[in-house]
Amino acid sequence: MAEPLTFKKWYERGSYLVHRGHPIFYHAANSGIPGPALLLIHGFPTSSWDWHHLWPFLRERFSLVIAADMIGFGYSAKPREYDYTILDQADLQEALLRELGVQRYHVFAHDYGVTVTQELLARGLDRSGKKSLEPVLESACLLNAGIFPEMQKPTLLQNLLRSRLGPLISRFLLTENRFRDTFVRVFGPATRPSFDELAQFWQQIAYNGGPGIAYKVVRYLDERFEYRERWVGALQKTEVPLRLINGPLDPVSGAHMAQTYRDEIPNADVLMLEGIGHYPQLEAPQASLSGYFDFLERVAEESKMPDHPLRRVTDQWMSKPAS
Repeated sequence: MAEPLTFKKWYERGSYLVHRGHPIFYHAANSGIPGPALLLIHGFPTSSWDWHHLWPFLRERFSLVIAADMIGFGYSAKPREYDYTILDQADLQEALLRELGVQRYHVFAHDYGVTVTQELLARGLDRSGKKSLEPVLESACLLNAGIFPEMQKPTLLQNLLRSRLGPLISRFLLTENRFRDTFVRVFGPATRPSFDELAQFWQQIAYNGGPGIAYKVVRYLDERFEYRERWVGALQKTEVPLRLINGPLDPVSGAHMAQTYRDEIPNADVLMLEGIGHYPQLEAPQASLSGYFDFLERVAEESKMPDHPLRRVTDQWMSKPAS
């Protein structure tokens, strides 16, 4: 694959949006080619940097590619007095799309970002048949996530953070060593991050007092139960094309989550990446990219419109290899 951006350049070349009075870091690459925009939504506890392996290829094949560090993550603001919710993160994503003049877009999301996507899909259903100036979501590709809250298997650290001891765990016990020990366990045994890569992940988390608010951000695990009917229902009712790409060795949301998705979602489109854990876009970027492009080719074919913007971009994918 092409040489990705370095961690340093990723954060030097970004921009900032103000959301509810707080600075939000984001990357936006405009290719100048006709076609759709793509919104990348990262997971917990990491950031937009999760997409750096795929970024060079995605930016060549979409008119605009966008990836933000959501509030409470990465190099965005991490206010201590703030109500971190999935609903607010969806507001942030829509505000960013409006800021960039996006009217129609596609989503590629992971983990926490999948839950944000479910809320975006639910909003699309709410607006159906009504006049709205909000950007329209046209397809969604989902990576490992706790889509069905009763099936998610949080790590011990996540459970401690959401307990009554959460504030103390955040303040005193969420250290780099403890993070490393917990984080590597969600990867496939043959695809775990290196020592230096783990240091980069921790740098994003630790920036601007991140560990101190982790107990607030992790409450999304409980939100998934509170809004289960809305968010699972959005996947079941939407007409937006969906694909799930799943790393089955993920102990949090691997094969067991993919099977429930097959059982619960009509006409489920599921791609399993054998030997891969919770982070397909980092553990198997080539396979993740190929699976995504195959999905978009199907979406374009189903549109049955030769002049459809996605059809034109798909033709470029088919004539240009991904690696």
